[in-house]
Amino acid sequence: MDLNADLGEGFGIWRLGDDAALLDLVTSANVACGFHGGDPSTMHRVCAAAAERGVAVGAQVGYRDLAGFGRRHIAYDFAELRDETIYQVGALDAFCRLFRTQVRYVKPHGALYHAAACDEAQAAALVAAVSAYDHELPLLCPPGSVLAQLAVGAGLRVVAEGFADRNYLPNGQLVPRTAAHALVTDPEEVANRAVRMATERTLVAVDGSEVPVQVESICLHGDSPGAVRCAELVRAALIDAGVTLAPFV
Repeated sequence: MDLNADLGEGFGIWRLGDDAALLDLVTSANVACGFHGGDPSTMHRVCAAAAERGVAVGAQVGYRDLAGFGRRHIAYDFAELRDETIYQVGALDAFCRLFRTQVRYVKPHGALYHAAACDEAQAAALVAAVSAYDHELPLLCPPGSVLAQLAVGAGLRVVAEGFADRNYLPNGQLVPRTAAHALVTDPEEVANRAVRMATERTLVAVDGSEVPVQVESICLHGDSPGAVRCAELVRAALIDAGVTLAPFV
């Protein structure tokens, strides 16, 4: 099982989360590419640290919305979203190449993640961007989503992702960020959910129902309170449960 986290989301003098500590715990890093968070110096630093630790780097592409942290929906023209996605992937890939590595996958962030899960136009723009830039790059996204379906149709590899620190609705979709119970904040509960997701391939939705999940990667949010402690518990719990942790690429 792959364990990923959203990293490099600071900007300028502002640091968001402990990137170095999380890179010691995860197997893949979703690195912000400067649109919803991150900047050139942050991207440089995180790529260097990831390469040193053998952590796979993925481009976490988002809406051009630093003020809203990419969590506000934007209605994009198809070509504009496609081109801005290519721009972000290429920028991060340049820093990866400094350390003899490369972007290994692409994952949308925030509002774009949710939009592409159900909006065919925005999903198609992401698929077009990845296909044009490097057809071998996998897309990390929700299983069964519109984005996953279009990506498979285009011949791209899709890697299904689950969230140990987010609550789910009975239909298998994430509880919206605007809801008070969107996040799971108890580290022990997050660890238990991760183990269940990896070994039983199920999760418990907010109404108590059991939802089947088939995922290859489990995500933890690097900007959540106590993110490092949570990641430590999740990693230890997965290993104790006999789960081998490794990048999916």
